[in-house]
Amino acid sequence: MTEPMTYGRYLALDQLLAAQHPLSDRHDELLFIIIHQTKELWLKQMIAELLPAKVLVREGRLIEAYKGLARVSRIQAVMTLSWDVLATMTPSDYTRFREVLGPSSGFQSDQFRAVETLLGVRGGGVPGPLTTAFAAEPSLWDDANAALANAGFDVPAEALTRNWPDKYEPIDGVRDAWTIVYRNPTTHWDLYQLAEKLVDIDDALATWRHKHVLTVSRVIGGKMGTGGTAGVPYLESTLVKRAFPELWSLRTDL
Repeated sequence: MTEPMTYGRYLALDQLLAAQHPLSDRHDELLFIIIHQTKELWLKQMIAELLPAKVLVREGRLIEAYKGLARVSRIQAVMTLSWDVLATMTPSDYTRFREVLGPSSGFQSDQFRAVETLLGVRGGGVPGPLTTAFAAEPSLWDDANAALANAGFDVPAEALTRNWPDKYEPIDGVRDAWTIVYRNPTTHWDLYQLAEKLVDIDDALATWRHKHVLTVSRVIGGKMGTGGTAGVPYLESTLVKRAFPELWSLRTDL
């Protein structure tokens, strides 16, 4: 007879709670592991939301895509709050176990790079299998621009048929087309709301990056990061990244 489902079995808690393996005897290492494992779980959910949302946007089913996109920005907000928990770990706490990390670094997170790649931020870091696969396809921003063109807007061909793995560079014609949407939101409500959902995600990602910089600066100061990165200076250089650049620049034209 099949055993009745239990909370622990359904969530595989035996495996989940046994997946933390501190390499030191320092109390704060467990927190460090749990924060980063939780981040990876949220990134997994973000990818699960972004993939079907991209299909819906590409097919012009914009209203159906709103829920998944809104969920992504909410997840980002939760991830940003987690930095406040990690910031309770003082510099002295971290230095007591930092050496066990060796060359490992969040810089190596394939899922984080994959999320960036899905959104439209391409290049940088060492691409893993997920990132490489997603880079071969249009990003969410490419899909949004295709939906804009399918709605009858004059979107430059270079935005619609570009080499997908290449870094995206802002295009004046794309900005001009989205500016029309923003000047007539009631006429183009579905596209206008899609654009604002995308800005929500970009805003939340920028906020996450900013809090990341503050937390790392608070914990290690100007030291080199693990994995060979420059630490805070490298993180600060990422603050200007935007997945949907024309949606920011067009505001100057309104």
